[in-house]
Amino acid sequence: MPETLLRAEGIRRTYQMGRVRLDVLRDCGLRVAPGEFVAIMGKSGSGKSTLLHILGALDVPQEGQVYFDDAPVFAPPQQRWQATSALDVLSSFERRRIGLRRHAFGFVFQFYHLLPELNVLENVLVARMIGTPTLRWSAARQAARADALAVLTRVGLHERLRHRPSELSGGERQRVAIARALVHKPRILFADEPTGNLDAEAGASLMGLLKALHGEGQTIVMVTHDAGVASQADRILRLENGQLRGV
Repeated sequence: MPETLLRAEGIRRTYQMGRVRLDVLRDCGLRVAPGEFVAIMGKSGSGKSTLLHILGALDVPQEGQVYFDDAPVFAPPQQRWQATSALDVLSSFERRRIGLRRHAFGFVFQFYHLLPELNVLENVLVARMIGTPTLRWSAARQAARADALAVLTRVGLHERLRHRPSELSGGERQRVAIARALVHKPRILFADEPTGNLDAEAGASLMGLLKALHGEGQTIVMVTHDAGVASQADRILRLENGQLRGV
């Protein structure tokens, strides 16, 4: 049995919609091996994005646990807060979540979330600035810039460094988003409908890039509603009635 890099067990996430309680995830679990490319499919509203956000430590489950490198990501259920506050940084679990998001996890979303006032290079550098203490940034800047240039070259944008997002196509914007996610060399890349905002040609080009990254050993967990996109992963899981099932 392959080593497990990411493991989720008994994940439950419920939302209260007025008087109605919506059970989005019910005793949901999965395992992801190092270097694996896993696709999670499901209908709109099935909870795919919610699950991805929990796996990537962006959201908190009411019950269950996620393990990365066999260490728990979240505090025990009785110590969890569904909404974080400034005081939560005093918690060792919250500091671990922050550290994972900064250093071990990379995120690509359907909507690019690029800063419009920054150019391509600056948008990628922001990810390294956030993960570097202010007093160390001056010393780290040159290495960070070199890493940003390398990853932008890797995604085919070395000639677009000074362009702002408004001057790029949708496919190019998504490649900037991927470069931003990769610049700190994450161990897992989480992709939430990465082709959902692209035309067929740009979507195919983007999937070619993800496949190439996977071929180099990048672990990827992707959610999508597109069977053609999902078919390019090593393994496909379907989210139905709050639980994952193999396809």
